[in-house]
Amino acid sequence: MLPDGSALSAHNTAHDDVQVDMFARMRKGDILLHHPYQSFAPVVDFLRQAASDPGVLAIRMTMYRTGENSAIIDALERAARNGKEVTVVAEVRARFDEDNNIRQAARLHQSSAHVVYGVVGLKTHAKMILVVRREPEGLRQYIHLGTGNYHHITSRFYTDFGLLSSNAAMGRDVARIFQQLTSLGATGGLEVLLQSPFTLHSGIMERIEREAEHARAGRPARIIAKMNGLQEAAVIEALYAASAAGVNIDLIVRGICCLRAGVPGLSENIRVRSILGRFLEHHRVFYFGNDAEPELFLASADWMKRNLLGRVETCFPIRDPRLFEQVFTEGLDIYLRDNTGAFRLEQDGTYSVIPPEQDEARFSAQEWLMSQYGA
Repeated sequence: MLPDGSALSAHNTAHDDVQVDMFARMRKGDILLHHPYQSFAPVVDFLRQAASDPGVLAIRMTMYRTGENSAIIDALERAARNGKEVTVVAEVRARFDEDNNIRQAARLHQSSAHVVYGVVGLKTHAKMILVVRREPEGLRQYIHLGTGNYHHITSRFYTDFGLLSSNAAMGRDVARIFQQLTSLGATGGLEVLLQSPFTLHSGIMERIEREAEHARAGRPARIIAKMNGLQEAAVIEALYAASAAGVNIDLIVRGICCLRAGVPGLSENIRVRSILGRFLEHHRVFYFGNDAEPELFLASADWMKRNLLGRVETCFPIRDPRLFEQVFTEGLDIYLRDNTGAFRLEQDGTYSVIPPEQDEARFSAQEWLMSQYGA
């Protein structure tokens, strides 16, 4: 189901059995998907419809992990055989998926799709789809951006957000990034997105430092970030400086964290927690309070050196007020309330269980989300 209750085809539905006009629905407004609580099927349906729609001229997609027997690859093959210009940026160095990605790339080659392998020296880890469609008003771009892979299996047990949109500025940015990846020509700056290895690191640093300036001026200052790993030294130093300035910082880090939290004189305003549960926590969500004009981003990148400086990654804003509230609640707030699967990073680098306070009810973020979505 889409967020508005529209019916969707299942993963194994026949190619033409797409029950919702995805393009019409996306023109009405952005669609946020929260996996695994919501199905990955809308992404597949988006590509299936693009493959058979006579107005679609081109499809471009990044391929980091897709898995075997992928409906995504089936749709791309079909699009190429239907005469669409299909370009796939394949990352053959995706750890543990190298052989599969090579096989999928060969399949796409055989169907007349264009397969390129990105920029020398940089892994392409961004999750992007771009569909270019001819409409009465002219060419229009439809996009999908996500925090996780285009993998129908992992989408059932990794937590990720995906955004389907026809926003013109975001579409232009995604088109520019694909131009970078598929040609040697200069593409100019981006309007809305932050991108590694060019603007994402500096964009994160600027926003951390902006919160510190708000705190020094006596204004409210807040940072909440959720990611898989935190290791990049300059970002950690900026967070320490922000803590010293009085910024209230909560970090939800599933894996490696090289920052020490709660150290007097260094990080007493920083709290770090990790959540373990039925699903593997995989979102990347970044919130900056910005003195009552908050910014909220979703990203394919963690705050790791390799992601921020050594890969092609995307980070995109959530500006629709309804979706902003949904991402903040489902991606950040409930994880700060979790007292069932939460572990706190202590000053000495060890983790301890965060139990419910006296007379406090048990609360699990994942269980709450399953109840909300009927999963």
